[in-house]
Amino acid sequence: MQNAVEKANQFLREEKAFRLGTLVTESAHPLTQCLSQAAQKDLAEGIRILQSVDQDILPVAKEVLKSDVFCEVKNLFLNAIHNQKRIFFTGCGATGRLSILLEACWRRFWREIKQKHPYISNKIPDLTELTVSVMAGGDFALIKAVEGFEDFPEFGKYQLRQAGVQADDVVIAITEGGETPFVIGTAWEGLATGAKVVFVYNNPTQVLKENVERSREVIENSNILKLDISTGPMAVAGSTRMQATTIELLVVGAALEMALVEYLQKVLSGKEFLEAGVISYSGEEYAGLFEKLLTELGTPSSISQLAALTQLEEDIYRRKSLVTYLTDTYLLDVLTDTTERSPTFMIPAFRKVDDSRSPCPWAFVKNPFYPTKEAWFQMLLRTPRGIDWNPKVYEELNAPPAIRTNPPTLDNSQIYKFQIGNEPDASRINTADSVLIRIAVEEELSLLDNVTTEQYYGSFRRQATLYIGSEAFSVSQEHFYQIDCDLAHSPFELFSHLAIKLILNTVSTATMASMGRIIGNAMAWVSPSNKKLIDRGTRLIMQMTGANYEESCLELHQAIEEIQNRSAQFEEVPSPVALAIERIGQKR
Repeated sequence: MQNAVEKANQFLREEKAFRLGTLVTESAHPLTQCLSQAAQKDLAEGIRILQSVDQDILPVAKEVLKSDVFCEVKNLFLNAIHNQKRIFFTGCGATGRLSILLEACWRRFWREIKQKHPYISNKIPDLTELTVSVMAGGDFALIKAVEGFEDFPEFGKYQLRQAGVQADDVVIAITEGGETPFVIGTAWEGLATGAKVVFVYNNPTQVLKENVERSREVIENSNILKLDISTGPMAVAGSTRMQATTIELLVVGAALEMALVEYLQKVLSGKEFLEAGVISYSGEEYAGLFEKLLTELGTPSSISQLAALTQLEEDIYRRKSLVTYLTDTYLLDVLTDTTERSPTFMIPAFRKVDDSRSPCPWAFVKNPFYPTKEAWFQMLLRTPRGIDWNPKVYEELNAPPAIRTNPPTLDNSQIYKFQIGNEPDASRINTADSVLIRIAVEEELSLLDNVTTEQYYGSFRRQATLYIGSEAFSVSQEHFYQIDCDLAHSPFELFSHLAIKLILNTVSTATMASMGRIIGNAMAWVSPSNKKLIDRGTRLIMQMTGANYEESCLELHQAIEEIQNRSAQFEEVPSPVALAIERIGQKR
């Protein structure tokens, strides 16, 4: 097995394509340079600073939503729907989870049409299966990043082939930075199959062309439609789960909704369309509604509520205790933010039900209405798509030796070991403190209020509610946090999904900033689980110590090796980046 020095030298020698410091998404935002200091002094001020960067999305969204390229994307969707061709959303990490969310939104719309308007649904084709999501590592990666998948375009090509892409389908290849090899692989595979391909990315086109060869090759291919929706630096440097993925949800979601509405207007009579209750918006209206949502989230009342919820979570974590979220319709949204905290801030990842050695995740999410297998189905509105490749497949894909020797187990049997259903879990309450937080949007609150939580989970020391909506409540519960938003309705309830994303991104990031897991606006506790993150960690070490790239890279690999050699049983894993910074400081 290679030691740390060999691995560092190999990275320095062979992986120059992953030195991404020139990308805008990797740079520090000037408005958040003192984010951690502000959050530690005044949580409300930290939240205001985080929200100020969300404002960067607005001018870009306004331009994109009225652009010719956006209209082309919408028309690709419309033609696919008319001709019953499939639409594939591909992504990795945050964009992989976004792809799964878009598919789930589409499926939920068709299920509700059947349930609420069976007469109308009988007059049109059942298009439930028209959308397909392809995430690096399969649905297992919803929970935990699969090491190695992001870095290899051949893996993306193979997963898309397995998903059944065909000529005249549509492939929407979504990558936050515009450089992810897996997603680029799906773009090339879609093109080779004869599908219509759209490449969606969040760094300026010219920057990518000048600095990343694999991106330039895609961008310069005239057969691939490019959708550049760069909003500038992230609120936390490199944390593209925030603004980059938010604008992707808004823009791609709006295009799909608009195409669906146009299709229904053509195939239904005027009366039937009205009865179906489908609401139509222009691109300009989508931008206006998003601006309204940002305004509502930024009111003094909303900021006060977000700060109070952040304080509750911080108090629980500082007591070495746990947060458990409870939700139903928006389980996928809550799971996405919760699981993304682990690699971003080096906190314990979700653990399987048969794993008693790993530390409990600080935050977890459960559905109170279904056991785990059914909860997975109700969240995705389909059976999970795990990956069950045998060693021969990895060999044919020229996977790294470590993966070929020990292929990851990513099939559905492993997915179901993450118990997101209503099974009891004593580990969530057997701590010094514990809190159950209901998360509800609009009318879902009444459903969650009827849940007898002790029936499933035992007795939490505290209970809380996060309610997102405009209904007025007189609530006696001590921890009741209302974010007063008059959410616009649309076919996929796009603005409800955006609201939850913006709120949870803000709360989780502010909590970690207040706890010192962010330095300034840098992810000092990021887990260097792929080549891009090794580069990011190396650059942060340089920034904090003044060491050169080579020394920083070596110290990072040595820190990674040391941590891997430690016993993981019930021990909090330290940050290799922070450890490397400390070690360099001791030498000087």
